[in-house]
Amino acid sequence: MSNVIIVGGHGKVAQLATPLLVEAGHKVTSIIRDSDQEDTIKDLSATPLLLDVESATQDDFAKAFAGQDAVVWAAGAGGGNPERTYAVDRDAAIASMDAAQGAEAMRYIMVSYYGSSLNHGVDEDNAFYPYAQSKALADEHLMDSDLHWTILGPGMLTLDEPTGMIRRVGRMADENLAEGDSSDTSRANVARSIVAALSSEKTLNTIVDFVDGDTPIEDVLS
Repeated sequence: MSNVIIVGGHGKVAQLATPLLVEAGHKVTSIIRDSDQEDTIKDLSATPLLLDVESATQDDFAKAFAGQDAVVWAAGAGGGNPERTYAVDRDAAIASMDAAQGAEAMRYIMVSYYGSSLNHGVDEDNAFYPYAQSKALADEHLMDSDLHWTILGPGMLTLDEPTGMIRRVGRMADENLAEGDSSDTSRANVARSIVAALSSEKTLNTIVDFVDGDTPIEDVLS
């Protein structure tokens, strides 16, 4: 058993991952920002922890991470507000990494996205730019840290039922998506990938970009 804390515990991916983590034998704490979400987290057999990550400091994260073995970053500002996007997807994410290292919660899983890179090519006047830039900077900071990290980069998220099957593409893979290929990635498959990554030493210091495919998740991540 390990102690796992999820940042963004009320999000769709996090809610799907939580019972799977519990089933795998982990003790799960979920960071949420609204007390109205506590019952949902408890129903998933996790412990809710109130913390507004948008305004949280590195010290706030360090206190939350005390006694934890692993951190899963599944939070996001949700777009639409550049200031909030930078605050959550860049600043809070980076603060959480530094805090995790200080708290010796050394295993860190980042849910990023397929295509994340400082060479993302998104114009500054594009509404997607704050998110693309924030995620890229957060990923770079994580890779430069001493944490035992894994970056998961799913494609276009869907609410499709889980298949347990994915296809590895992009960074650190042998192929990219070809024109016309689907980038659809079930959130439920992302949740399963979080659990699989935590149990596989092969994913340490590794980027795993993926979409729904035909290879079992456990085989891809091992």
